[in-house]
Amino acid sequence: MDNVFDTLKARGLVAQATDADAIRETLGKGPVTFYIGFDATADSLHVGHFLQLVVMRHLQKAGHQPVALLGGATTMIGDPTGKSDMRQMLTREEIDHNAQCFVKQMSKFIEFGAGKAFMVNNADWLLDLKYMEFLRDIGIHFSVNKMLTTEAFKARMERGLSFMEFNYMLLQSYDFLHLFRTHGCTMQFGGNDQWANIISGVDLIRRKEGAETFGLTFTLLTTREGKKMGKTEQGAVWLDPDKTSPYDFFQYWRNIDDGDVTNCMKLLTEIPLDEIDAVDAQDGASINAAKERLAHELTRVVHSQADADRALETARSLFSGKGDSANMPATVLAADQLQDGGITVLDLLVACGLTQSKGEGRRLVEQGGISLDDVKVTDIAHVVPQAALADGVVIKKGKKVYHKASL
Repeated sequence: MDNVFDTLKARGLVAQATDADAIRETLGKGPVTFYIGFDATADSLHVGHFLQLVVMRHLQKAGHQPVALLGGATTMIGDPTGKSDMRQMLTREEIDHNAQCFVKQMSKFIEFGAGKAFMVNNADWLLDLKYMEFLRDIGIHFSVNKMLTTEAFKARMERGLSFMEFNYMLLQSYDFLHLFRTHGCTMQFGGNDQWANIISGVDLIRRKEGAETFGLTFTLLTTREGKKMGKTEQGAVWLDPDKTSPYDFFQYWRNIDDGDVTNCMKLLTEIPLDEIDAVDAQDGASINAAKERLAHELTRVVHSQADADRALETARSLFSGKGDSANMPATVLAADQLQDGGITVLDLLVACGLTQSKGEGRRLVEQGGISLDDVKVTDIAHVVPQAALADGVVIKKGKKVYHKASL
């Protein structure tokens, strides 16, 4: 496909657009500068961010110029969209640190440099705004009545919405205006939950500059049932290998539901569509091969070819029952975590991050969901001796999660 808009649409990435025909025509005429914003709320990007980076890659390969906007200032406010409560307040130092982590990670997926993609930080212009001037110049163009009809605010009205958060839409809209004025940025993209914020920016530019700009949202990464993907029992699936190991990252995609495989392949990879369409969801061998390919491809892109190969080797080794791969996820226990020459199975599960609490571990043991070195544990008071840990103990949780614990 010559027009990248057709590629995005064919892969199911396009959710809403201010003017789909005009966007397609504009993208087909020549280089377009567009931006996507990333608030620095953590010290790593997660798989939800990765979907946005995939869109940026598609557009950059088609000759367009991406702008990655780091929310050094907006992170201090917090976007109420999709949040049941106010976001935790971070210090300037924490936000700056997180932003630097984002810069390093993004550079793996987007090509930055002269004439290519570039990064900006909205702290550079938002922190110097004079509040009274901002209200008179920008705030006058926003209707409170209209803002309250958006899903972002409606969902929070009963639980409480701070005035600080109420300003977020104005600030994001101003970001678009600033990038239009300084860099000729004419398109803003984002997740479908950002629709209200994006169209507010388009409207602000029309009012202030009399210019036509465009907004487009892409599909959120969800299961067939509409549940947001990228969460595990341990929390988010991160792109940082120190937060989610390459093997755990691989396993997350290897273990998704059969019905979600082809959709994830279309949204997250560059595997040709005809190859994806050839996957037979009714055939076990075909769908399992597709899951392996999806997991391997995403692990290769996010981490490395070597990490992907090791994760695949480990997964196949464990599935075959060998359980002896040196690449298995592992935890090295400290001596002070043992008592009386050993550690209880419940404490071991928590120490290895396999459960969030002893209560969760107790339920797993009682349901027959925990094995140690291929022996099912039936006693919640079972103690793993220090001697066994010296050689390493393989913990199996459920049917698919393996972990090695040692001293």
